[in-house]
Formats: sequence, C-alpha cells, structure tokens
Amino acid sequence: MQSFISETLDAILKTTKSFEDVVFILPSQRAKVFLKQTLKDKISVGFLPETLNIEQFIQQVSGIDKADSIQLLFHFYTIYKSLEEKPDSFDTFSSWAFTVLQDFNEIDQHLVNTREIFVYIRDIQRLKKWSVTGTFKETEFIKDHYAFLEKLNNFYNPLYQFLLEKKIGYQGLMYREACNNIDVYLEKNQQKKYFFIGFNALNKAEEFLFQKVLETNNSDIFWDLDEQLFNSNHQAGNFIRKYKKEWKFYEKNSLKTLSNKLSQPKNIQVIGASKNTTQVKYAGEILEKFSDFKNTALILADETLLPITLNSLPKNINAINITMGYPLKDIPTTSLLFSIFQLFISQEKLQKTAENQFYHKDVVRFLKHQSIYKLLSQNNASLVDDFTEEIGKENLIFIDKDKLVQLLKKSGENVQKVLLSLFSSFTTVANFLDRILDVIDLLKEDVTDLEKEYLFRFYTAFTQLKTLQSTYNYFTDLKTLMLFFRQLITSETLSFQGEALRGLQLMGMLETRVLDFENIILTSTNEGVLPASSQQNTFIPFDVKVNFGLPTYREKDAIFSYHFFRLMQRAKNVFILYNTEHDAFGSGEKSRFVTQLEMMRQDVIHKNISPKVISNKQQLKEVHKTEATFARLKELAKKGISPSALTNYLYNPISFYKQKVLKIKEFDDVEETVAFNTLGTVVHETLDELYTPFVNQFLSVANIKQMQKEAKDLVTKHFELQFKNGDLTKGKNRLIFEVANRFVTNFLTKEKELLEDDKNQLKIIATEENLAAEIEIEGLDFKVKLHGQVDRVDELNGVLRIIDYKTGMVTGGNLRVPEFEYLRDEKHLKAIQVLLYTYLFTKGKNYDFSEPLEAGIYSFKNLNSGFLPIDFALPRRKAETKITQEKLDEFIEEIKIYIKEIYSSKIDFLEPADLRY
Repeated sequence: MQSFISETLDAILKTTKSFEDVVFILPSQRAKVFLKQTLKDKISVGFLPETLNIEQFIQQVSGIDKADSIQLLFHFYTIYKSLEEKPDSFDTFSSWAFTVLQDFNEIDQHLVNTREIFVYIRDIQRLKKWSVTGTFKETEFIKDHYAFLEKLNNFYNPLYQFLLEKKIGYQGLMYREACNNIDVYLEKNQQKKYFFIGFNALNKAEEFLFQKVLETNNSDIFWDLDEQLFNSNHQAGNFIRKYKKEWKFYEKNSLKTLSNKLSQPKNIQVIGASKNTTQVKYAGEILEKFSDFKNTALILADETLLPITLNSLPKNINAINITMGYPLKDIPTTSLLFSIFQLFISQEKLQKTAENQFYHKDVVRFLKHQSIYKLLSQNNASLVDDFTEEIGKENLIFIDKDKLVQLLKKSGENVQKVLLSLFSSFTTVANFLDRILDVIDLLKEDVTDLEKEYLFRFYTAFTQLKTLQSTYNYFTDLKTLMLFFRQLITSETLSFQGEALRGLQLMGMLETRVLDFENIILTSTNEGVLPASSQQNTFIPFDVKVNFGLPTYREKDAIFSYHFFRLMQRAKNVFILYNTEHDAFGSGEKSRFVTQLEMMRQDVIHKNISPKVISNKQQLKEVHKTEATFARLKELAKKGISPSALTNYLYNPISFYKQKVLKIKEFDDVEETVAFNTLGTVVHETLDELYTPFVNQFLSVANIKQMQKEAKDLVTKHFELQFKNGDLTKGKNRLIFEVANRFVTNFLTKEKELLEDDKNQLKIIATEENLAAEIEIEGLDFKVKLHGQVDRVDELNGVLRIIDYKTGMVTGGNLRVPEFEYLRDEKHLKAIQVLLYTYLFTKGKNYDFSEPLEAGIYSFKNLNSGFLPIDFALPRRKAETKITQEKLDEFIEEIKIYIKEIYSSKIDFLEPADLRY
C-alpha cells in the first residue's frame, strides 16, 4: 500500500530538490511525525523541510500565543465583572462562559462581522417580545435570557482587546489576527515555498489564508479525496468541490490529488455487537489474529471507551501508540480529591463546621481510598480497619478531630502532620489548596511511575488554580471551587507518551487525518456517534448560523463523512463495529455512513456477534460436617440452643452454620437511621422496665395510668442506650422514635381498656425471664440444652399466658398449628418460638397443667387483634387454644427430630432451594 503522504511526497520531489526554504503545513501533529519519517526514507541526504501543523502556522502568522482554557476563563470573568452591576458568582459564570467563548471562537474563525451578528441576534429577541396586542407575557427567566443575549456584543470587544494587549488568545482570535497579518508575514517570507497537505473542511479564515499563500505562485495544496466521492454528489466531497469551484487558484491550476483506491477490492466486515463492551472485546479478538501491527489502527469513534479498550487489548501487542488523552475523571486520584472536597462540603451542609466534626461516611471513604489506605497501613496493617470497626461499635455518625488524632498518632510523623492539617478548619480557599498540594506531595513518595504521572498532572492543575486564586480571588468558597474542579476534569485529559511510529495505533476519528493504514478496526459506528447528534452547545440560533455562514451540524456531518470514507480509501482489511442495543448508551442504529458504504460496494460482509454465554447451574450452598463442626455443635448443646437459633436453622441451615458454628457476627455498621431490631429492643426493654415493679401483683387501671406517664421518658432512655450517639430529633429517626412511643402507648391503652372491665383480673407472673431445660435425644450420648428469654408471663382471669412481643406484623394464621408434622413451614416459625418458651416455662416451673394454659403473641403492628394465641384447631373449626401436657409432648418430639438433624453426620447443612431472602 502506498499512502497518501508517500504519493504526495513523490509528486513534490519531482519539482523540488532542496527543502531548505520549504514549509509543509498539515492538519495534525500526528501527520507531521508520519510525514517526516516517510520523507527520511525517500531522501538520502539534505535538509528536512520545516513542518508545521495548522495551529503552529496560525500562531506564526498571528504572533499570538494560545491561551490556556482556565486562564482564558479567569480573564473573561475579569472583563465580565467590570461590565456588570450584579455579576454572577464565578461557578455560575463558568457554567455559561465556556459556551460563549466557543461561540466567539467560531465567529472569529469564520471572520464574521461581530457587530452585525450580535445586532441580528438582539433584533431577533426584540421581535420575539413584540406583540400587536401587547399581551406578550415575559417571565423573569425569559427576561434574563433576552437581556443576556443582547449583552454578548458588550462582552466580545473588551475581551478581544484585553487578550490582544496581552498577546494571547483563543483559537478564533489567532485566526482573525493571522488574516490581518498575512500580507506582512508573506512579505517577510518571500523566499519560502508552502505546501498544504491533507486538508478538507476549512473555516473562512483558513480559506482566506490558504488562498493568500497560494497567490504567491510558488506554493501548492494537495487534497486527499477519491474520484468516486468528488465526481458524485457525495457529502464527503462537499468542501473540496466547493473550493475547486470558487477559488481563483483553480482557474489556472488543476486539483491535486484525486485517487481511485476506494473501488479497489477490500475485505470489509460490518459487525453488529450488543453493548459497547462486546464491541471492544471483539476488537481485541480481531487484533489477536494479527502478527504485525505496523500498519494497523484501532479507531474509537466514541473516545469515552478508551479505559475499557486499554483493558481489552490482547497480550500479543508489544507496542502501542495512543493519540487520545486518558480522561482525568477516570483516574483514581480524582475520586480521592472529591472525597477531600466532600469532607468539608458535608461538614458545612450538616452544620458541623463550628465543632469541626466530619460525617463518618466521608471520613471512611477518604481513609479507605487505595492511596490513603496504603499510606496508613505501612506502619500498622489493620489501622484503618480497626478505626472503622470502632466507629461502628460506638455508632459515631460524626467524627471529631480528637478521634482522628488518636488514629494518626500510629502513623508516620510526616503522614500525621499532613493529614491532621487537612482535617483542621481552614480560613481561605488558598489555604485549602495548599493542603491539597501537601497531600499530593505526600502521596508521591511511594507510588508507581504511572501513579506519579497522575499526581503530577493534578499537582500542576492545583498549582495553577492556587496562582489564579491568589491573583484574582474568584473562588469565594469551597463549593464554588469544587463545581469548577468538576467542570475542569470533564474536559481535561492526561496525555500518553510513546513511540509514534511503532506498534498498534490507537486513535480517535479526527486523528486519522492524512494517515493511511492497511488494517482498520473502527468501533461505535452508530448514529449519534458517527456522525454526532445534531444538538449543539451554542447561544447562536441555527438560522442565524446559516445566514452568517457559520458551520451547523450539516457541515459537521460532512466532515465526519469525509473522515470515514477517506479511511477506507487505501485500507485492505476493514472491520466496522457498531452497537446493536437500543439503550441509554446508543441508538442501536448503525451509522448512515456504513449504509452508504454497503450501497456503494457489493463485497461488504455483514454479521452479528454476541458474547459466549456459558450457563452456570446455580448450585445451592452445602457444608459437610467435620470433626471440628461436631466439636462446635457439642459446645452449643452445652451452652444452649435458643428458639430463634432453632428457627434460623429451619429457615436456612447455612445461616445457622455461619452464626452458631463459625460464630460470624454481623458487621457492626454505623446506625444512622434506627434499625428495626433496635426499635424492637427499645420497645421490649421499655415494657420490661414498666412491668417489672408489678411482678406477682394484680394490675389496676391506676397502675397503667402511672405507666403511661413514664412511658415516653423510658422510650427515650432506652433509645439513648441502644442507639449510641444517634440523633432522634429530626428526620427518619424522629419518625421511628414516635413509632416506638406509639407502640408502647397503644399497648398500654389496650391494657387499660382490658382492666376497665371489672370482670377482668390481670396478674403479672414474670417479665423477660430466662428459662432453660435439658432434653435427651435418642442416638446422642449427651443432653441438649434449650434456653430462651420469655417476654412476659401473666395470668388473665385464671388462664396462664406465655407471651412473646413482636414489633413486626403477625396474624392469627401464623399461629395456627393443627398438625405438628408441618411445623417446618416458614409461616409456623413464630409458633415454634412461642411453644418452645411454653415448654421451657412448664419444664422449669414443674407446671402441673391443673390450670388452663395459653401461649401467643402481641403484634404491635396488629394490636387491634389483641392477644393472638396458638390455635391447634383444624381449619374452619372452633378455636382450640388450651395447651395440654400431651400437646407439648407431641410438639417437643417434633423438635427433637429437628435437633437430631443438626447433630446427624449424614445430613449436611444445605441451603433451601426456595429461600425467599
């Protein structure tokens, strides 16, 4: 394959023997590198020509240096503040200023008369407001928008003059000034010969400058377009056809150079893939089949896929050259910096600035970031983990500096100094920026070379922000700085360094200009990506752009059409991938360019691919019992099995194994919102404290009234004990506190209503009583202890009642057990607990069953149903709530079967197939 650069140089070498006074001008920096290499291969000795990309040429002609985008924004705000009586804050200003600068840039690049276009926009707004009847209703928002558009001209001229004096500017300003200076520049460089190579869509300024240079008669321009695209009405040839028709240069000169390579035989595959990841992974599979990557390019139409792509490249790629920058927002250091910002943003939001306390999640996020965790773990591997465990145990929602001092004492002296300084109160934004720089400086000590690059990029960015802040002081608070930083990193990238001419070329669509490759893999060729959607971020309306010759989405479509078809011209193997899925990340429709290519050629192969999905049969968790397991189970038999532990086994043996055999406790997390088990504990403890003074006494209405007076204080007391350091005064916690209070109050009201009937007599026998009993099980050479704590035992009108309190919803159906053989059913688990408490009570007290005995539940979410007793009656039969010795014996025999299962070597712990949660 002979590339366009090679063909062009061959044509130039026919007329040019010495390159001492020759200047080559190309569209991109990458094209310069390839041109120099090709020229070195073609000439054995002599001077290489001066090679410039278009930006460097414009800078030479204009004498203006390009301004950094942040620097430009600060200068613009200076001008804006001097013109406005009530200027926006800097963060609000920066949200629209980038768009305004973009519009100014476009206006200048196309040499539009600024006064005319701004007056035109102003008049359009005034016409919109005009009404014959005078009934146009102008809201404040519309009024502000119209006023803003009318002021655009007021901003343009002062900013232009200000930048001109400083000899810096945005690209458009450089173009306009280059047009003003071109005659002087050419006069000074009469001896030079210019060659423009590989351009396509030129803005008005470039058209003017190129024609001026070509008028000198010793310069030339070489286009790269296929005859098929030029001679037809194809969109890709729009611009070059226009120049051929309009430029005076072509009245005497022929068009150079048109090729006829597009119609030659090629291997073109159009591949539909579901989702972006599948495209990128398949691109990796295609690359695996290549042995040499010298003439191969992987082109990402959607450059946001770069991070995924870098993780999907095959191992046989030994060299790679990346033209795109890696997005700063995807770098780990970004999340660390945001976590530092969030520490203080949350502190201010939650009004903890005066106490200098930090929200626990922000502190843990910062400490557990890989960089800080590694730093703190050097002297003590479990330092951060121990600290977060302590936060959970003490339920610290807010962490003060003293706690952090204790933590950091155990770290190195330098680490302690920098991090303690970071957590201190700060007075100015500049002071905060200093701390960020200190943290970055601290992190650079023990990191990889790649991480050093990350840190250096952020160090330079924050140093620049610090310099600008000390000069202008535009960041009034931390929130403004964070919003600006967020805007900044969305557009900033970290540049890659590498050998430009070695290995696989990984590039974006615009970087392919002038370059040719034999093997091309092009990803994300979807509508909305290639070409991009028609939405444009601008304050200039579409019809105004058309009227003044500014580019719209139509011109941008033509530009991408040119890039796409130019890529195909000299390629031999082309793999075009697109996303077939209709989702938020793409339309699922392949690009119109691909459809055009399929219509132009008969040899395009189309196929769809999908990931190989290997179906894994979901295996239920199973744990075999070992000697160590039985040793633990024997310990448990001696210590005691509670009703809740037994029902946990029946519900999920694996959960029982984890809790009772492995003794894995639940993670002690910080409880910001009161957990449901905490609510239950508070209600139980409150009722226990209320009823304990009346054990072995008959209750009266007066007793209940006294309890009602004390109830709220006791609820508060027990919340303080259970919900350490938690705030119950607002939000969800206040609601949960009120729920707990209502549970207790409603329960006491029910008790009062019961006692107001003189026929009822209620005696409290016990509250929160610990019960235990040992049982013998056939086949086991040891006894098994059962133990539990019954919430309440009372006697109502001569009937002894074993009562369990439940803060959740329980219905009578949960307590209906006509046949014990179906007890394992999940809906009977609560009944098992209550019957076990009954068994333990009767066994421990040697109860003789001479008096009636019942057992049941009070459900605080179903208090209107009152006491819900265990019912042994068959469906649709009269309730049978009396518990007899025979019923309990029959029940405990069933329980022995379950316990025997636990201790059986033949039955493993197996997760149930129908587990709901």
